[in-house]
Amino acid sequence: MVKSLTTEPVLRLRVGHVGSTDAAAKCPAHTRRPLILRCVCLVFAAFSVSVLISALSACRTTPVQPDNSPVDVRIETSKGVIVIRLYPESAPLTVKNFLGYVDRGAYDNTIFHRVMDGFMVQGGGFDTEFKMRPMDAPVPNEAANNLKNTRGTVAMARTQDPHSATQQFFINLVDNPFLDHRNTSRQGFGYCVFGEVIEGMDVVDAIGKVTVGNFQGHQNVPVENVVMLKITR
Repeated sequence: MVKSLTTEPVLRLRVGHVGSTDAAAKCPAHTRRPLILRCVCLVFAAFSVSVLISALSACRTTPVQPDNSPVDVRIETSKGVIVIRLYPESAPLTVKNFLGYVDRGAYDNTIFHRVMDGFMVQGGGFDTEFKMRPMDAPVPNEAANNLKNTRGTVAMARTQDPHSATQQFFINLVDNPFLDHRNTSRQGFGYCVFGEVIEGMDVVDAIGKVTVGNFQGHQNVPVENVVMLKITR
């Protein structure tokens, strides 16, 4: 609309003349003044409409919703590759916490330090020298998300305090229903499942079969390190 209005005076000036500049010069002064005033008014009106449209568009903008799509993570270990799928829709805080460690490489060159055949394999907290890695603040326990500790699922390890999970996690080798959320007591809160193995369960099973012993006050420690070389998404 603005373009057609602003070009209309130029088209009128060009009728019967070779160039618009010459035509404007030949017009009397009292004819040119109304023409200039009209153009200025049209430009101001167009600017005002543009500002109004921009303001209305800003008011109607829909807030961007967080992406709760599953996230696949690749764990390269000294025994092979494991791929796990994380579920931020069911455990948003836990997945965000886990990916925070992943994205800054905090899990690289850590070990599976607790392996119990017929139960689970646990890791993410110690390096290859069995020194504990730095940890972030504990994440709230989201075990009441209806995800169960079944074979192949990934859950957060913790102390007796239900809300003490930081960076250590475990993979269930079998169904472990006694780890599921039952109530909000310390004994019944359960262990938060936030993902599951989608590739490489045979690698997890192989880790579960390694020889273990006692080391520096810890039980069920693999005699030979099983290393998480890198975790990426």
